[in-house]
Amino acid sequence: MERRYSEYTYEELRQEVGELTDKARKAEQLGMVNEYAVHQRKITMAKAYMLNPKDFKKGDTYEIEGDPHHTFYIVYRNGVFAWGYRRDQHGNFVEKEEEDHYTGEPEEALPISVLGNRVNSDE
Repeated sequence: MERRYSEYTYEELRQEVGELTDKARKAEQLGMVNEYAVHQRKITMAKAYMLNPKDFKKGDTYEIEGDPHHTFYIVYRNGVFAWGYRRDQHGNFVEKEEEDHYTGEPEEALPISVLGNRVNSDE
């Protein structure tokens, strides 16, 4: 039975990221797109567990790695996931198909490992 990343030590997570990076590289070289994507997602999750969730504050806005046209506004955190909304370069919420039942805005969860630098704070 596989262990959860939450049960790993920091060193085990670091080693896991290295092994997954090697596997992803091999899958990419062999043209195995789906396998490459799975390894990349696992890397993202392992890296999330290497970070301190308390460093990502409710009401703050962060850059999103790999998405230079949007930022992410955190409404709340749950473990290593930040829940909130994407904003465009003008600070407007990005519309998605599914919307939050209370605010009408499209709420989503991102692993904290995909959040970059803090842009500002609303608090």
